[in-house]
Amino acid sequence: MKRNFKTIVVVGTQWGDEGKGKITDYFAQKAEMVVRYAGGDNAGHMIEFGGKRYKVTIVPSGIFNKNVKNIIGNGTVVNLEKLVSELTGLKQAGIDTSNLFISGRAHLILPYNLKIDEMQEEQRKDNKIGTTKRGIGPTYADKASRCGIRVYDLLLPNFKEILKEAVDYHNLILKNLYNSDVQFTFEEIYNNLMTNFEVVKNNVLDTGEMVANAIEANNFVLFEGAQGVLLDIDHGTYPFVTSSNTSGNNASIGSGVHYKHIQKIVGVAKAYNTRVGTGGMPTELVNEIGNRIRERGREYGSNTGRPRRVGWFDAVAMKYAVRVGGIDELFLTLFDVLDAEETLKICVAYELDGKTITTMPISDQELQRCKPIYIELPGWNEDITKVRSYDELPTNAKNYMKAIAEHSGAKFLGFSVGPDREQTILLKGEFDD
Repeated sequence: MKRNFKTIVVVGTQWGDEGKGKITDYFAQKAEMVVRYAGGDNAGHMIEFGGKRYKVTIVPSGIFNKNVKNIIGNGTVVNLEKLVSELTGLKQAGIDTSNLFISGRAHLILPYNLKIDEMQEEQRKDNKIGTTKRGIGPTYADKASRCGIRVYDLLLPNFKEILKEAVDYHNLILKNLYNSDVQFTFEEIYNNLMTNFEVVKNNVLDTGEMVANAIEANNFVLFEGAQGVLLDIDHGTYPFVTSSNTSGNNASIGSGVHYKHIQKIVGVAKAYNTRVGTGGMPTELVNEIGNRIRERGREYGSNTGRPRRVGWFDAVAMKYAVRVGGIDELFLTLFDVLDAEETLKICVAYELDGKTITTMPISDQELQRCKPIYIELPGWNEDITKVRSYDELPTNAKNYMKAIAEHSGAKFLGFSVGPDREQTILLKGEFDD
């Protein structure tokens, strides 16, 4: 029989950028531990409170609550230089970072991983993935090939030998496979690593044990995902995906606890769709409506500044994400961005090669041929940013949420009508059924 632990996983349900930082920050004010379990510094969160805007990439959102223990789990990949830079920026902003702990089992992103990422993307020519070139994919590839370097390796007596072998190996790859003149020196990488490691080494632990003990003590533990379900390496729109398992199913593996410890998975969804990079997006709006929504929603990458592709809400993709991601409840973000639209559309099926389908095809090539089949709903045409309860929403806004729930197969936990913490509204308690 499953025990009722106080654990919630927050994941994106679309192609990332759903505003997960908003809801993780909200729950982090109540949580006792926040765990990041996948991805690297390619997955940024923008968090706003008290009239200030903060950006974090690899540091968990709970860092803004001094009472929260923050965990960078074993399923992540860590660029130590970027991590230390991010911590320095937070300290300068007056944020206490002493409660950050790093899994010794997490893999390190090294300079040669960034270069290989860049070279791979260049060789794809017209078939670019849209990678942020942060070295994420090559680092996960090293992990799977068993030639990666973990955080804890820096404490081993033979670390110099381990690193020298890795540098030599990757230099050969750059020279012989990518015909690159760039060659990395052991001394430069080693010195940079050890300088940055000195800042965090006392906080490198078996974090899986920390997380498991907190859960068993019935602490509120929040698991924080990266990107979205549709970018999952196994279940996303392959090959235009990220390099890790982004769904809530990976929360236990990526943090070192078992799946029975997970009580609830909350999927974060924008009130419309966005996507960065290449790949199928049936509801994409390449018109004035799309431009208007992009500007109202400030739809530009928090790390790259790239304009995001914008489209109507895709309930077919959402239903798929709910199924493969084990999502129990949805949380709707950027609801207020649609305030000015006279008519709204929700995609409820696709037309693929003359046939109507109601699930996402396996092949992204087929997804790119899918044409959306919409239902239309009237907009509410009023400012909802001051709404503080579901009952205060205009009738048409309520109907929009109901239509999403009906066609996606998941009920709502809550919604937000702006970036501030006070603009986050729950329909019930986070652990209520």
